Amino acid sequence: MKIYTKTGDKGLTSLIGGTRVPKYDLRIESYGTVDELNSYIGMIRDQDIPVSLKDIIKEIQDRLFTIGAALASDPEKSKMKVPDLHVSDIEFIENQIDEMNEVLPELKHFILPGGDTVVSYCHISRCVCRRAERIAVHLSEESFVDEKVIVYLNRLSDFLFVLARKICHDRNLPENKWIPRL
Repeated sequence: MKIYTKTGDKGLTSLIGGTRVPKYDLRIESYGTVDELNSYIGMIRDQDIPVSLKDIIKEIQDRLFTIGAALASDPEKSKMKVPDLHVSDIEFIENQIDEMNEVLPELKHFILPGGDTVVSYCHISRCVCRRAERIAVHLSEESFVDEKVIVYLNRLSDFLFVLARKICHDRNLPENKWIPRL
């Protein structure tokens, strides 16, 4: 099987279901941003972090592929069965956030991104996740998007923020607090 098909050479691509759309279509932008997010999250997983965390991140990456498949499907024409996102996937993220929060100090300041490379990757991923969520919300105003996709992305950005804090905590790094100049 060849990787290149040449069918996109004129700026169009196909959704699952066969519908041809411009490569700048909001649906393409939506799942493309989820793919970008997954790549950044892969960089977190490639760092020197505990295996248990790598396993959690791999689970998240799998769910992001599920979300990408849902977003890549033409909701009106696709007859192809794509994996489903479940409420339990959202609960999994919430449980991870709660577990990490149990050992973290109370949040009293905004946190500036940074601290070390892994922490920075978490913050970059959080920002890309927020963008993916905004695009999915925008798409949902014109076309069907499973509500669980938007909720999952919202929760995932929270997870990535708490993960950055947890990694700082575990590495005895100070949080980069924002103290506004007044």
